[in-house]
Amino acid sequence: MQYKQQIMSPHDIVILLKIVAYGKESWFQKPLAEALGISQSEVSKSLNRSKYAGLLDPTGKTVMKLALLEFLQFGLRYVFPQKPGPVVRGVPTSHSAPPLKDEIHSNEDYVWPYGKGKVRGHSIMPLYPTVPEAALRDEKLYELLALVDALRVGRVREREFAISVLKNRFGLGE
Repeated sequence: MQYKQQIMSPHDIVILLKIVAYGKESWFQKPLAEALGISQSEVSKSLNRSKYAGLLDPTGKTVMKLALLEFLQFGLRYVFPQKPGPVVRGVPTSHSAPPLKDEIHSNEDYVWPYGKGKVRGHSIMPLYPTVPEAALRDEKLYELLALVDALRVGRVREREFAISVLKNRFGLGE
């Protein structure tokens, strides 16, 4: 029997957040893959990794929200770290995007580099290259991804606020 180590990939988080964004709506792999610009085979592998990690239930249809929140809060910035890069044009993220934008005021914007973006700011590499396009098509996903970026690059205040908002979005309350 061959042993294969299951290692989480950054796009696993994007896929899990997209499933959360669906809410109670049922979802299928092919439309999910198309919405995110990720191949269907990669989505399938990702779902298997997430089941193995305990972030999806055994059926592969329901996100284990408490486990995902715990990973996002305590592990994400160590497993998928990011530091702000040079100023580029792109799509706002972290504290520069909703829902944090109205709560946290900063002189510096953070953006995902994107040629069609309208904001200039310090570049934050997204968890997957297609994130800016996918986020612009889905407001709920966009906000979840921006909150997750606040966990990756934010200071303590931004991270605490992002966790509070994520708890509410996940239906876990305070």
